[in-house]
Amino acid sequence: MHVPGSRTSDYDYPLPEGLIAQAPVEPRDASRLLVMDRATQSLHHKKFPQLLEHLSEGDTLVVNNTQVFKARLLGTRASGQPAEVFLLRPLDASHESTLWEAMVQPGSKMKPGRRIHIADGFDVDILETTPRHTRMVELAVDRAVYATVPQAISACGHVPLPPYITRADTAADAARYQTVYAHDTGSVAAPTAGLHFTPELLARITDLGVQRTEVTLHVGAGTFRPVQDDDPSRHVMHEEWYEVSPQAAQQIAAAKARGSHVWAIGTTAVRTLESAADEHGVVQPGARETNLFLRPPQTLRVVDKLVTNFHQPRSTLLMLVSAFAGYEFMMSAYHEAIAEQYRFLSYGDAMCIL
Repeated sequence: MHVPGSRTSDYDYPLPEGLIAQAPVEPRDASRLLVMDRATQSLHHKKFPQLLEHLSEGDTLVVNNTQVFKARLLGTRASGQPAEVFLLRPLDASHESTLWEAMVQPGSKMKPGRRIHIADGFDVDILETTPRHTRMVELAVDRAVYATVPQAISACGHVPLPPYITRADTAADAARYQTVYAHDTGSVAAPTAGLHFTPELLARITDLGVQRTEVTLHVGAGTFRPVQDDDPSRHVMHEEWYEVSPQAAQQIAAAKARGSHVWAIGTTAVRTLESAADEHGVVQPGARETNLFLRPPQTLRVVDKLVTNFHQPRSTLLMLVSAFAGYEFMMSAYHEAIAEQYRFLSYGDAMCIL
C-alpha cells in the first residue's frame, strides 16, 4: 500500500514559471511570510517582520553564517569557444588552495590536459575526471597580478546564482545573494531563509530576549539536484561540510534545558543541527561532513520551529520540510502559496513552521 509522501513523485507539483523569483524584493524583510501552525493545521498570510509575533523570550535562533563566494569562472578554451568552471570545494579545505573540485561546461570538451583562460594572470588546468563526473582542476594564478587565489576568484568570478534564475548576475547580487551575518566563506549557494533578515530586524529580535547563535554549513551545488528515482532511499545525497562550535552547542543545550524553542533559520541549519545531534538529541560540537537526508516518516530531534523558503518540486529540501511539518500539510500549504501568488525559491518569499 502506497503511503503518501513515501515516493519522489509525491513531491511533484506544478510551479508556474512566473512565480520563480528572478530578483529579490527590497528591503530584504519586505517579503511575505506564510505561517504554518502544526498544532491547529492552519495557515496564516503575513509579512516577514511579523515573525516577531511568534518568538518568545529565551528562544534561540540558529543561523548558518556561511558566505557565498564567486564560484562561477567564465572563460575560453584554446579554440576560443566559451567554457565554464564552477568551483565546488578546495581539496585541502583552504581557499588558498590551487587544487579544486569543479563542475565544467561543456563537459565533453573539458578533458584532462586542457587549459581554460579566465583572465590575464588567471587560467584553469583540467587535471582529471572524478567518478561522479566532476573535474579536479588547478588554478594557475600569476602572483604578480593577483596576490592570492581568493583575490583572483573574487576579481574574476561570478555570483553563483541558481540555475532557475535565468538572468546574468549583477553587481547587486554580490551583496544581495548573501545574508547580513555571512562571514565564513565556502558556499556555492546562499542559505536563503536568512536572506530576509536585516540588521534592524535582528536588533528587534535581540530586544525581545531572543538569542542568536551561529553554525556553519557550506552549501554545495547538489542542493539544486532533484531526486530522480521514485524511491527516495536510492538517492545519493551530496556531502556538505559543517561545524558547530562548543559555544553554539552549549547555547542550544541551555535553551532545551529551560524549555525554550530552538529555531532553525533554513534547511541548512536543520541539517547541521540534526547531523550533529547524538542518539539522545543533544547537539555535539565539532566539524565534519554530512550526507543526512531527512524525509518522512523521519522526525527532527533538535529543531522546534523553522523558517524556510519555498523549494523546488521533487527536491530533498521539500522532503526535509515535509518531515518537519507533515507531508499532507506541507503540500496543502504549497498549493495555497501558488494560489496566493507567493514568490518561490531562492529570492522568493518565506514560510514559518510552528
